[in-house]
Parts: sequence; structure tokens; C-alpha cells
Amino acid sequence: MTELKKSDFYFDLPQELIAQDPLEDRSASRLLVLDKETGAVEHHSFKEITNYLRPGDCLVLNNTKVIPARLMGVKEDTGAVIEVLLLKRRENDVWETLVKPGKKARPGTKLVFGDGSLRAEVTDVVEEGNRLIRFSYEGIFEEALDRLGEMPLPPYITHKLQDKTRYQTVYAKYDGSAAAPTAGLHFTKELLAKIEEMGVKIAYVTLHVGLGTFRPVKEDNILEHHMHSEHYQVTQETADVINRTKERGGRVICVGTTSCRTVESAADESGKVQAGCGDTEIFIYPGYRFKVLDCLITNFHLPESTLVMLVSALAGRENVLSAYEKAIEEKYRFFSFGDAMLIK
Repeated sequence: MTELKKSDFYFDLPQELIAQDPLEDRSASRLLVLDKETGAVEHHSFKEITNYLRPGDCLVLNNTKVIPARLMGVKEDTGAVIEVLLLKRRENDVWETLVKPGKKARPGTKLVFGDGSLRAEVTDVVEEGNRLIRFSYEGIFEEALDRLGEMPLPPYITHKLQDKTRYQTVYAKYDGSAAAPTAGLHFTKELLAKIEEMGVKIAYVTLHVGLGTFRPVKEDNILEHHMHSEHYQVTQETADVINRTKERGGRVICVGTTSCRTVESAADESGKVQAGCGDTEIFIYPGYRFKVLDCLITNFHLPESTLVMLVSALAGRENVLSAYEKAIEEKYRFFSFGDAMLIK
């Protein structure tokens, strides 16, 4: 296979197409439908997704919940302002974090948040300069976080989020993500009920999305890019529903790249999904053979990102870049709060 370059996945995106705020009605976003075989493109509204689903299909959703993982605090001794982003819980009160400015957060540094009801100490520096921090608090950590933390919106969203729930899917259940699985933001409870009534099975997986999702690919040869690790869980019930769907000739339609990466990581070589939990560093790029997924509902992704590489693996790089070009012409809204795409 010829070497894949980062620049092969570049496209020029006008700034004004980056959606800064969520729509009033989640399901009112637009839907670009891309045929992965022919490259043909159709334009619809997201509510019309039901026209593309069939009885016997299985829709896979990621039910992770975003935690308000951005904390603003001060150094206890100097009062200098410090920003802490929670990345991963290592053990009870110890978290792996991203601290800015990092050079002011040496091991032993003590931090205070809010009225002092939440405190922390930097205990170690680990890979990529991340800090291990031990928190101390009165009461329940999640409640302190809910009170003091902010949603860690992606760097390209500059507007303040008025309503925290709008950066959560309506089916978010298990705390642990530093970013939302944004393809799921288009679904309302009513739309999901309608889909189930059609005879489409709904299966839930959990993958806690890390901020590594926004980490740019630095190497020009993409095969040298190291993927971040994310924790996932697949229940026996979900594995059974997905495997039965495949056996009966139904399609597995993943909502979001995170659901896709979860089912592909949990599948054995024959394409059977195994229940269990683990960490995945799966990097999907053109040349990858999908074991489980048939179709994908996803948002529009950043140029040269691992996510654009993943959709290119499914639909072909030329088809994807051509569809993106049409989306830009038609002024689709891009990224987390933007419009959706169905690759069928």
C-alpha cells in the first residue's frame, strides 16, 4: 500500500461554517447522505434518518456521559491561576490531568478550587507532561465537580455554552468522557422511540472519549501517528443484539466514530463482538477492513484529523473529500454542534 500522507486528508474550511452553538431542536440539523459505493450525495434533514433505516437493523449508540472536566483554580501559595482538565480517573481520588500552565504545577504543588471545598495536590508528572493530581473534598466528588467544573468544549468552540445538557446526548448514562460523542447529539427521545417502533434494535456501548480525540496528527506519514487510549465496555446483551443482527442479515449502523471504534475493537477476527471491557488504541484509516460496522452516522470532522481518516476508510478518500466539498458549498455546519452525515 502506498504511504498515506496527512496532507491527503486536507480540505479548506471557512471559519464561519464552524458551528458555535447547538440548534434549538436537536433533530432539526441537516443530514448529508453519502453512498459509499458510488459517491452519490443527497441532502436531507436529520429527522429523515428513518427513511434510511430498516426493520432488523441495529443502531449502536455510545452512552458515555461528559463530566464537567475543566476546573479553574489557584495555587495555594501564590494565588496564580491554574486550569486543570480531568482526563482519566486512575484510582478513587487520583486523576490524570492536563494542567495549564504546566511548569507551575510541579509535584507537591497545592491547588484550591472555588470556595476551598475542593483542593488538590500534584503528585507526579507522567507521559506527555500530564499531571497526576490527588483531590480532597468534603461530601461527594461528583457533586463538587458539578458545582465547580465547566464542560470542556473543543478548542474551536469559542462561545460559552448556556445549557450544560446540550453537550450531552439524551441517552448519556455513565460518567467519564472529556468530550461528547457528538453524532448522538442529533437524536431526541421521540426520534429514538420512533426508530424502535420501526423494528430497529438499539444497542448501547460505552466508550469514554478522551481529549486525545482533538490531538492533531503531527507526522506527515500517518502510520507514525500514535493513537490515544480510551476505555470501553460492551455488555453481553449488546454483543448478543449486534451478533444476532449480523446473523439475520441486518445492518449494524454505528452512531459516531466512538461507537464504531468500540465495536471494531470488541470484535474477534470473524467479526463476532465479544462482551467485556478494555482500552482501545485502534486507529482506522484507508485500507482497514471493517469487521462489524455497515453504515455510520457521524458529524463533519476537522481537516487532517484521525476522524476524517476513519470515514475515508469506510467510504473512500475521494468520495469523502468530494462530499465535504459539497457540504461546504451548501453551507453545512461543521464539527461538534454541526450537521450530520450518513454513510450508507
